[in-house]
Amino acid sequence: MYKNLAAMAMAALAFSFPAQAQKAEPLKVAFVYVAPLTDAGWVHQHELGRQAVQSYFGDRVKTSYVENVPEGPDAERVIRDLVAQGNKLIFTPSFGYMEPTLKVAKEHPEVRFESITGYKTAPNVAAANARYYEGRYLAGIAAGRMTKSNLAGYVAGFPIPEVLQGINAFTLGMRSVNPKAQVKVVWLNTWFDPGKERDAAMALFDQGVDVVSFHTASTAIMAAAQERGKLAIAYHSDMRKVAPDAQLLAVTHLWGEYYKDRTLAVLNGTWKSGNFWGGVGEGMIRVAFFGPKVPKAVQVEVTNGENAMAAHALRPFTGPIEDNEGRLVVPRGKAMTDEQILGMNFLVSGVQGKIAK
Repeated sequence: MYKNLAAMAMAALAFSFPAQAQKAEPLKVAFVYVAPLTDAGWVHQHELGRQAVQSYFGDRVKTSYVENVPEGPDAERVIRDLVAQGNKLIFTPSFGYMEPTLKVAKEHPEVRFESITGYKTAPNVAAANARYYEGRYLAGIAAGRMTKSNLAGYVAGFPIPEVLQGINAFTLGMRSVNPKAQVKVVWLNTWFDPGKERDAAMALFDQGVDVVSFHTASTAIMAAAQERGKLAIAYHSDMRKVAPDAQLLAVTHLWGEYYKDRTLAVLNGTWKSGNFWGGVGEGMIRVAFFGPKVPKAVQVEVTNGENAMAAHALRPFTGPIEDNEGRLVVPRGKAMTDEQILGMNFLVSGVQGKIAK
């Protein structure tokens, strides 16, 4: 979707702007990364998006990034510094960057900001996110088919709705093909801490878990699964490099087209604030890179589910759904609205654990 829009608008832009305007100073575009830049994971996927912007627009833009920036006061300082450096479009892809982004944006109405995974907007702040839970549900189908112990693990970052959506969708996907499946959750209250991630995975394996999923930013859990001979769902990126035998599949995020489209909007003066939420159908979430242990029949089943999801024929949060305390939260035949999904504050039946405080 984004690719065609960007190409059409670029052609129109090149035709309509005089030669003198083409030689203007490049648009400075900056990205703030919440963890170190590695060869896989959350930050890696956004770095691929930055590279796509630089490659597509060439000398019309000048992109840069700052990595390993903690959420909170440090983020505000970094964002403010990027404004001082002349950046006119700043992407801040982490939930905890939302408030610092809004604060700096209020002081600099001439700069455009993109709060990725945030939900609050302003005249010069847009918000965008992906429906990660769609990929989680599909991964759950594969996990439900592949588990032998009927027990999966889930290493979670922070107890925000996005993470709850993932846990619940993964569990519902598992139980759609394996009603006996259970999911044990471990909360870390961090996005990136390879040591803690590894320890959590090892603890889960010791408790009988034979497939693990996670919502953190390193490859440590994949490496732990490889070491223990277990299965794991890669998140953000393909992680077969560190877990060639353990990777069941990967839920990947694709940001390049969105970043190109928003950069183009600034270049041609059409940028507007808004709140975008894209998923499988919009090309922002992909389930692929199956590992060698996954039978062809399971691969086909997951791919068919992905196609149905893209056509909006498969909606993960369709009732009946009970929480893990026995309360009916979604009646039979009803589907949760986007507003309800965005405010999710429960764990579904089949999840062992509670929402961290």
